[in-house]
Amino acid sequence: MPTDARSKESRDEGRRKDSRLEKLLFRLEAQRICLEWAFREIAVRPGIVFEMGLGHGRTYDHLRIHLPEREIYVLDRETDCFADCTPPQNYLLLGDIEDTLASGATRFGGQVILAHADMGSYVEANNIATLASGATRFGGQVILAHADMGSYVEANNIATSAKLSRCLPAVLSPHAIILSDLPLELAGTRSLPHPPGAPQDTYFLYVNGPR
Repeated sequence: MPTDARSKESRDEGRRKDSRLEKLLFRLEAQRICLEWAFREIAVRPGIVFEMGLGHGRTYDHLRIHLPEREIYVLDRETDCFADCTPPQNYLLLGDIEDTLASGATRFGGQVILAHADMGSYVEANNIATLASGATRFGGQVILAHADMGSYVEANNIATSAKLSRCLPAVLSPHAIILSDLPLELAGTRSLPHPPGAPQDTYFLYVNGPR
């Protein structure tokens, strides 16, 4: 039988472990705080916004409320969002992400001030292909990149982080801001502290360029 000390350690370990619900709440809170920090950082810089991956439209809704003067273009395969979160038709670019990014590069090259990507899937090959496509189409143009591509499989998270770390620097403009739910090792960037109030170790911030 375990000793009292070992039993106490076991109970302490149990109390220290966050539930999946808590982890989700911490991540979403960090996402909200970090995005709003990014909004302030880009406030004096002109440009349009790309929301890549509409989903149910929650983040799109957040973007349009907090960036009311910005043009926000949404890229996705199809619309499957809440009715009141549907973008205007002329701001909706539907189709395969490689095709929509290609047309976006032609129409909006050098104009994207904030890029938010929430396109991770449970299939690692899709995560890799999505990132590689963006690096090809928007090399050197992105001033703010937000990556929310982690999956619930640790091996996929590690692989996705490695792919982001290798490929993302190619699309970054000088002083670009990167927000990610996974830790990254991006050449030419440096990490930033969390904004006040953001839960630690749930979101990661970087800036492109030296101090």
